Amino acid sequence: MTARAREADTRVRFSTLFRRGRPRSIKTKENILSASYELLLESGFDNVTIEKIAERAGVGKASIYKWWPNKAAVIMDGFFAAAADRLPLPDFGTAVEDIYVHASGLCRFISSAEGKMITEIIGQGQMDAALAEAYRTRYIVPRRLEAIQLLERGVQRGELRENLDKELSVDLLYGPIFYRLLVTGEPIDDFYVRSIVDEVFKGFRS
Repeated sequence: MTARAREADTRVRFSTLFRRGRPRSIKTKENILSASYELLLESGFDNVTIEKIAERAGVGKASIYKWWPNKAAVIMDGFFAAAADRLPLPDFGTAVEDIYVHASGLCRFISSAEGKMITEIIGQGQMDAALAEAYRTRYIVPRRLEAIQLLERGVQRGELRENLDKELSVDLLYGPIFYRLLVTGEPIDDFYVRSIVDEVFKGFRS
């Protein structure tokens, strides 16, 4: 996809997040999120500045600082808003299938050109506390809470043990994915995800 086409696609995605007749402040916020996402894809995190976001969005820097404390926060909110429609919460009737679809969808996204920004952001977050806080609270935590919700459904339906430690279970399921993503660089394809889910769920079932 060309840069022009990607920019047009991004603006369309963001425009669908808000209704017609939305207040001016919401339009401004939408423009800022869209601008931050476009700049992230074009230049990488290091090269994005509040000044560049403001210029692209057609606003003053004060408008950005009204809603976000720093560039890490606005960039991660822009990234999450653009990615949200690609990571829907599945409901296929069983916890094992829901987790498999959720995890494999995450893997496909983080393996894409856009998703690879997550690797860059996590790496830079080791030296930037504000960035680390932003991606944890705005991206990692929401994904984690979704996985916990899927496991809770399984417990309620009687598929999974009532005493299941859901926090630890999420670590067991998703930890290997990020280990390969950030450490070994080995493939994280659907077969790998299915193998993790099938093995881990052997200890989850009621």
